[in-house]
Amino acid sequence: MILLDKPYVSKFLKETIVKYEFPVIDTGNVTEHGELSLISSDEIVQKFRDNPDSRIYTNSENSINWVVNHLGFTRLPDYINIFKNKIEFRKLIQSMYPDFFFKEVSLQDLDEVDLDELPMPFIIKPAIGFLSLGVHKVVDESDWLKVKALIHEEFTDAKALFPIEVVNASSFLIEEVIDGEEFAFDAYFDENGDAVILGISKHLFASDKDVSDRVYYTSKELIKTYLPSFLGFVKDLGNAAELKNFPVHVEVRVDENGKLIPIEVNPMRFGGWCTTADLTYMATKLNPYHCFLTNVKPNWDQVLEEMDEEIYSLVILDNSTGIPSKEIVEFDYDTLLARFCEPIELRKIDYKMYSIFGMLFTKTPKEKFVEIEEILVSNLKEFVL
Repeated sequence: MILLDKPYVSKFLKETIVKYEFPVIDTGNVTEHGELSLISSDEIVQKFRDNPDSRIYTNSENSINWVVNHLGFTRLPDYINIFKNKIEFRKLIQSMYPDFFFKEVSLQDLDEVDLDELPMPFIIKPAIGFLSLGVHKVVDESDWLKVKALIHEEFTDAKALFPIEVVNASSFLIEEVIDGEEFAFDAYFDENGDAVILGISKHLFASDKDVSDRVYYTSKELIKTYLPSFLGFVKDLGNAAELKNFPVHVEVRVDENGKLIPIEVNPMRFGGWCTTADLTYMATKLNPYHCFLTNVKPNWDQVLEEMDEEIYSLVILDNSTGIPSKEIVEFDYDTLLARFCEPIELRKIDYKMYSIFGMLFTKTPKEKFVEIEEILVSNLKEFVL
């Protein structure tokens, strides 16, 4: 079963729903009338009462409130809270990473934080958040003053866009900086609690201070390299939380010694805005939505054997121009597309509402990867009017 909600449902997810006739409800009025054959909330509730091993996927954490209100008799609300609340997540894995520093602080107590008690630099993020909203790296005292002001500004705007279950500014997590390269992967746990990985991507950054979501990419080489260690971690995670019939989107860092430290785990979904699952399909022909909902465990040896050697990237065109989105008249998508060898799909976003111009999926030969490196560091000013 699938819950659909704002902000975005991809064409690929809709096609998957139609092809496999997955039961679906629209909790956010994001589909056109008659576009999909919808069922009632009562039907989904009854399916879970009849079969505790039922599975449900949502494209957006906006649907969390629906799950809590309608499926409170299942373990789903407990699973969601463990991962959606980053404080609870750190407590869950504390025994796995006993030396890792983290601290909880409320919004109103930010001015009372004693920097002498914190590792410098450090990361601050909302205990419950979405995308990179409210996530900042602090390197010194003057930086801290700027970050506090930014946090207050960001959450004033965010409360008008997202429900309280998605963005809750009452509590923040301060934690030590996790060194290493960053990765994201989608996975699920079956009815026995066994872990299944459904795709791996690498998150690129423009600089040491960059915390944006501009570029993710995947490739045959990348998946082959990291699949064993990531599977080992997610197995331990599933055992710690006793997860069953549950999808997750995991973000980790791997240091120069190969040590993996998790950043966060997002519940009930794969990458937000239908991103990483769709990217996986483009690169591997593996459909993560179908795999989870029908209990398919990929034969990764075969998948990797059939993959090409190209690099498949997701470029998130966030507004980094320094110009308020409401003051931008137009974004030149044609000029943007001309910069890439093989654009696969462009998804235009209402940037005046979400401060994101769009999502671009590309296919790039290894020798042309400079096109990805260039968009990674671009402030996108050259594309706006």
